[in-house]
Amino acid sequence: MRKRGVILVAIAAALAFGATALTAGARAADAPRVVTGFVAKTLCTGTFVSGLDPDRLFADTTAAMPGVNLIAWAIGVNVDRTRKQVAATLFGGVESRATHRDGLGCMLMHGGAAADATLPKPEPAQPSLLPEIAGPGIVTPANPDLRRALDQAFAESRQAPPRNTKAVVVVKNGKVIAERYADGYSKDTPVLGFSMTKSVISALTGILVRQGKLAINEPAPIAEWRNPKDPHHGITIAHLLRHTSGLAMGSSLNASIMSAFAPVNRMKFSERDMAGFAATADLEAAPGEHWNYHDGNTVLLSRVIRDAVGGRAADVLQFARRELFEPLGMRNVTIEFDATGTPEGSSQMVATARDWARFGMLYLNDGTVGSRRILPEGWVKSSAELSPGAWVGMGAGFWTNHGDSVGSRYRTSLGMPREAFYASGVMGQYTVIVPSERLVVVRLGITGPQFDIEGVSRLIADVISATRETGQPGN
Repeated sequence: MRKRGVILVAIAAALAFGATALTAGARAADAPRVVTGFVAKTLCTGTFVSGLDPDRLFADTTAAMPGVNLIAWAIGVNVDRTRKQVAATLFGGVESRATHRDGLGCMLMHGGAAADATLPKPEPAQPSLLPEIAGPGIVTPANPDLRRALDQAFAESRQAPPRNTKAVVVVKNGKVIAERYADGYSKDTPVLGFSMTKSVISALTGILVRQGKLAINEPAPIAEWRNPKDPHHGITIAHLLRHTSGLAMGSSLNASIMSAFAPVNRMKFSERDMAGFAATADLEAAPGEHWNYHDGNTVLLSRVIRDAVGGRAADVLQFARRELFEPLGMRNVTIEFDATGTPEGSSQMVATARDWARFGMLYLNDGTVGSRRILPEGWVKSSAELSPGAWVGMGAGFWTNHGDSVGSRYRTSLGMPREAFYASGVMGQYTVIVPSERLVVVRLGITGPQFDIEGVSRLIADVISATRETGQPGN
């Protein structure tokens, strides 16, 4: 009882601190719903899409998020495999429920039926334009230096928080030269990319720009902002891509118990219409004047994509498969949606490590696959260009070491090359592109503070060293 009392005092202190630091639109009452919503959604996706053990996933995830482990004992979870639902409660009270829909992943239930729960009509699968990157078996490197690099990527230390590396795939010159998976994972396990999904939304945006359906520097076609006198009207597609919209929604850089207070997480875990909520946010700065990374930008961009391709979740899936996934040979991908049929493009795409690598190869090849141009000319270069004010080192949909930022200086000091840029998701999801080395490295895991950026940077440096020294692809 004494231990429980200490924990409750700590939680109360954290809540009190958060209540004094609420940004516009946040409410202390939303915090429990954010916690239970995150747990229900994450476990539903992990259990019914990825096929993971929910107990192990819950333990790993709560341990990786600062502060959440303090209240893990108060979170109740019920996994209903018959109904394919996960319910989560906090202190036996507030409940959130996520349900799995075949082909559409999991969705949080906020009352009422989903606006669109249909799949696109079956079409003959297009042949992949990307040559096969690996055979049916796991690729074990013969190169001892490359083996040691993978050993290091999975190694744990007694002193440090667990790294919980789950998968590593190394692609050089278009072929997998090394891969490894943790117990419970395999080359066929689709893994939630979290914010790596933002990079996919950036790619889908680029495709629509190439097709002439979107203009990057014109006002974003969002119904709530159509009035030219509305200061939101000046927000462009580029502002949403680069997180310079000026929308006051808090930050998505923080993955801890304190992030439960940010309005952006109320949007993600308490709102049926995520983009509708984001569209009503106040402006904290004029569009283009201030950089602030938050999921509201990408959720709004996701609705723009939905509306541009037909307005339904099925239309988004059909578009994404036809224009992106099938040309790249990405066959095991799930995109999740909110109740209005808008993709949860800030965080909810699930794909195998090899498929994440295939996506990275599109950017390694300057937006082309085979003889087909997928992304507009110059899109990849622009994606990797540092956004003004992005001190962590972010471009348009990708993190980047290009330009001078605090983040790029830190990562390059750890061994990641200056030319590298990458998709990144919370708790250690990475798809890293190093163009001059013809290299793509995927690292997936469930890792706490700093998301093993030190280990990933060392992995990239070790892989480059191993493949350069032998003068061979590495296997």
